[in-house]
Amino acid sequence: MTTATAPPRTAPDSSAKTAPRHGRRERQGPAYVFLSPWILGVALLTLTPMAVSLYLSFTDYNLFDAPQWVGLRNYTDMFTADPRYWRSVGTTLLFVVVAVPLKLALALGAALLLSRTRRAKGFYRSAFYAPSLLGASMSIALVWRALYNDGGTVDEVLSSVGIHAGGWVADPNLAVFVVALLSVWQFGAPMVIFLAGLQQIPTELYEAAELDGAGQWRRFVSVTLPMLSPVLFFNLVLETIQSFQVFTPAFAISGGKGGPADSTMFYTLYLYERGFSASHMGYASAMAWVLLLAIGAVTFVLFKTSRSWVFYANEGA
Repeated sequence: MTTATAPPRTAPDSSAKTAPRHGRRERQGPAYVFLSPWILGVALLTLTPMAVSLYLSFTDYNLFDAPQWVGLRNYTDMFTADPRYWRSVGTTLLFVVVAVPLKLALALGAALLLSRTRRAKGFYRSAFYAPSLLGASMSIALVWRALYNDGGTVDEVLSSVGIHAGGWVADPNLAVFVVALLSVWQFGAPMVIFLAGLQQIPTELYEAAELDGAGQWRRFVSVTLPMLSPVLFFNLVLETIQSFQVFTPAFAISGGKGGPADSTMFYTLYLYERGFSASHMGYASAMAWVLLLAIGAVTFVLFKTSRSWVFYANEGA
């Protein structure tokens, strides 16, 4: 009687485990080579300057002498002993509250009109987008200042209809709105994004709403806005971040001084004045880090609150 014998056990081949890892490393090697310019750029042009500015924010540095460590003095002076700092914060917040909603509303309105236009859609789209191509250039800001200055085109047009407002640039109550209107005028970029989002909304939703008796306003509120909410949220975040960093229009319209009466002394303009005009680079570095943290906090709040009003097509799938 014969008995079957079990085959001898062999030790697991360790090379089988290491082979995939070795092959993965070989595949990742060329990727790191191609990414190396970007990695070096981020390390040398972004991370290193950020680390240096963080260190300078705790020093007294005037660009000429060696930095002297002062600890939290720049931050305490900023929050407790500098009224111009808080005026710049208030001016910037006013600009954000006014410019961002108006810009998004105008961009959405133009996108809705273009989505229904049958003729010359390409021409109108290019015409509306053209101001955004100019960006925040100094030349456009200077032209804008001439338009709203005393005796400028806007003053003459308003005076012809009996409204004597004078020059907006020289009025402390109106100067900040000149900068806001310049930002609102350049609504082309969010308009194009809104237009792309409108083209992705299924027409069946509008047809079903119309069969249920929904009017034009009800279709806009119940169909367009919910389906467009991710795009609206994207534009809101981008425009809010950009508005907190406004500099060139304020510098050109105020002549670099933030006037009249600090009415156009935006946060970034005051940061520039403290760092390069007053040579308080440590103080300016502290202001820059506070701005970074403030923008991060506002962005975090926007993302948290978006859960209640932003709807995605794949939700609940």
